[in-house]
Amino acid sequence: MRPIPAFAALPASLPATVPFVGAEELERGRGRPFDTWLGANELTLAPSPSVMEAVARAAHEGASYYPDAPSHALREALAAHHGVAMDQVLAGEGIDGLLGLAVRLFLNPGDVVVTSLGAYPTFNYHVAGFGGVLEAVPYAGDHEDVDGLAARVQETGARLVYLSNPDNPMGSWVSHADVERLIDAVPGDCVVLLDEAYGEFHTDPAARTPRGYTRPNLLRLGTFSKAYGLAGLRVGYALGPAALIAGFDRIRNHFGVNRLAQAAGIAALADDAHLSRTLATIAAGRERLADIARASGVTPLPSATNFVTVDCGHNGDYARRVLREMLARDVFIRMPGPTPLDRCIRISVGTDTELDLVAAALPEALAAAN
Repeated sequence: MRPIPAFAALPASLPATVPFVGAEELERGRGRPFDTWLGANELTLAPSPSVMEAVARAAHEGASYYPDAPSHALREALAAHHGVAMDQVLAGEGIDGLLGLAVRLFLNPGDVVVTSLGAYPTFNYHVAGFGGVLEAVPYAGDHEDVDGLAARVQETGARLVYLSNPDNPMGSWVSHADVERLIDAVPGDCVVLLDEAYGEFHTDPAARTPRGYTRPNLLRLGTFSKAYGLAGLRVGYALGPAALIAGFDRIRNHFGVNRLAQAAGIAALADDAHLSRTLATIAAGRERLADIARASGVTPLPSATNFVTVDCGHNGDYARRVLREMLARDVFIRMPGPTPLDRCIRISVGTDTELDLVAAALPEALAAAN
């Protein structure tokens, strides 16, 4: 038999793995479904009815046609929503897709990229895929270390630095003044990637990015996957200087944001009342999750997201036992990877019925882990 063609050297050197194993794949492996999915920070509440109507209309009227390649109407709506010019907005296939494009656009093989040890691993996946060299800065307690990130950029001459605010996987946050301090501290040719996937959930006004805020080396990343409940449609966006945004036209998938996703994003932005109700429901759910954790003898961490990270009070081996016991009880959750963050588990906010399942499973899982 003739051998298959060889891969290029860089992908051939990489492991054949992805950052996350999805709930469906885990269900196939275990041979039965979970009772609830609370591991990927999806919004288990229904999207706005106007969004569902817009998606149905787009499917009926336009599914047989290619989408508008520049996502003109969606970008126009995003520009108005964020108080920026339309040429400062890029639409893309969720933050995951935009991170890959940003790494490809700004990184040469061998260039250094700075991130936090334990921060969103999909970013690391893209950096490795394009030949970058990762420098990871440990968390300061349960927060990303803004000053540590800045210092590592200065030491290494990094081309990119990644910061999420609010943060995944810990649910913590830094102030806007901290973000500005990072931007001011790094060289002008270092691109600051500010991941604001959970930005709508902010509880601290001092942490919110001001409307219309831009800096020459800043790219802000947002998504409809979290607060708007559209993770399955894969639609996100980047905000930044027009010259940087225009560069993405050199490499992006021009038909990447489909017609249904564009229509959904526009409708979601227009329904402020539904978003307000969602945010209130999530805030109440965070409190209930925190109460469930405390009642079970473990410590919920403060959160400005749609999940709660729970300190199990021991080491990573213990937390992994708790995780396995939760999965065995058909509740899909996840946990941070690196030490010392791996002393925790992470539970997404769900409906009342889903949180009832957590309330029943968590004390049993902790007892079994002991």
